[in-house]
Amino acid sequence: MNAEEKSLINKAKCGDIEAFEQLIEVYQKKVFNIALRMIGNYEDANDIAQEVFIRVYRSLGGFKEQSAFSTWIYRITTNVCLDELRKRKNKNVVSIDEDVKSDDGEIKRQIEANEPTPEAVAEKNYIKQVVNDAINQLSEEHRTVIVLRDIQGFSYEEIAKITKCPEGTVKSRINRARHALKDILSTKKELLNEDYVK
Repeated sequence: MNAEEKSLINKAKCGDIEAFEQLIEVYQKKVFNIALRMIGNYEDANDIAQEVFIRVYRSLGGFKEQSAFSTWIYRITTNVCLDELRKRKNKNVVSIDEDVKSDDGEIKRQIEANEPTPEAVAEKNYIKQVVNDAINQLSEEHRTVIVLRDIQGFSYEEIAKITKCPEGTVKSRINRARHALKDILSTKKELLNEDYVK
């Protein structure tokens, strides 16, 4: 934790809203991305990110600075996501590739002329959907480590701190999660290019 962040934390603990806003500005995008990958829906990810920062604000006084501030925020993020996933366990999960909703109905996403062909975009979106669906089939602990490691790029050490698990357990879970993901995707071999499931 650098001196500037430590100063902002101390000011925010004393009720300085501007300091709190500066503090969380650094983490907004990463928190949203973790929520989006774990929940799979843009609007819900926005709601979750808001909930995360409300919890951070309310709990800031209890932050003992024994871990990095970023680790603490990402732990709260994964916990809020896991709480939401437990609530909706038997509910339908909406794709992150859903149509844009407006007052006039649903609108298909438009593709600029200099972008890949509609077929290439459709294939890429289909593959993304298949992979997202496969990730959603994983257990909560496997989904969490896959999102944190393979999608968000956290180190094993960071994931261990975020999930409060020993590093060896994290590595083991990631290995098992990757194998489970590979097994799920192997049923789609006829639909996916072989390179995606090797």
